[in-house]
Amino acid sequence: MNRGIVESSDGVTLVAGGPVRARDLQAALRIAPVLVAADGGADRALALGAEPVAVVGDFDSITDGARARLAGRLHPVPEQESTDFDKALRSVDARFVLALGVLGGRVDHELAALSTLARQTGAPCVAIGKEDVVFAAPARLRLALKVGDRLSLFPMAAVTGTSRGLVWPIDGIGFAPGGRIGTSNRVEAGGVDLAFDGPGMLVILPRARLGAALAGLALT
Repeated sequence: MNRGIVESSDGVTLVAGGPVRARDLQAALRIAPVLVAADGGADRALALGAEPVAVVGDFDSITDGARARLAGRLHPVPEQESTDFDKALRSVDARFVLALGVLGGRVDHELAALSTLARQTGAPCVAIGKEDVVFAAPARLRLALKVGDRLSLFPMAAVTGTSRGLVWPIDGIGFAPGGRIGTSNRVEAGGVDLAFDGPGMLVILPRARLGAALAGLALT
């Protein structure tokens, strides 16, 4: 495991190989100014005018041009048991990570990224997409949202929990992959409290609520 390839007392923006909007990259870098790329994410970053301080992956996607431009910043991890996003995330020792290019592309890549988010035990990571932000729920979470906001819960493991402030409370529900899920719930009160009996639950919020997600995770 390549821990500590990039170390930061602040946040890290991690760009993977999926779709990345320029405005999302700029917004992420304002919050998490250290830029890291996962394999072909280096080309995404360079195309948007940003140079990562490190590139991590098995390097089956990065172009020769990006390799040459970022020589000295390439950190190969040749094992094939994990994705490049997983490799890069494990290699970052930071306060938190904002991940771009993991949502909205190929479905298999997106599912793999969500699986990685649910298993992540290092720095908290929030994935940013065009429509949504996604993160793994801690044992307890309080979110300052707006009445009517969409809040979805998607289990990547068997999880139960409690809620306050949702139109449809989750108390007593057994969530599980292939079983009960919690998409398209709505915020009934501005302060939403969630608690879970174990790891494995993903929280999905509108993209505009990135700040609320970071505040709820005590990252701002």
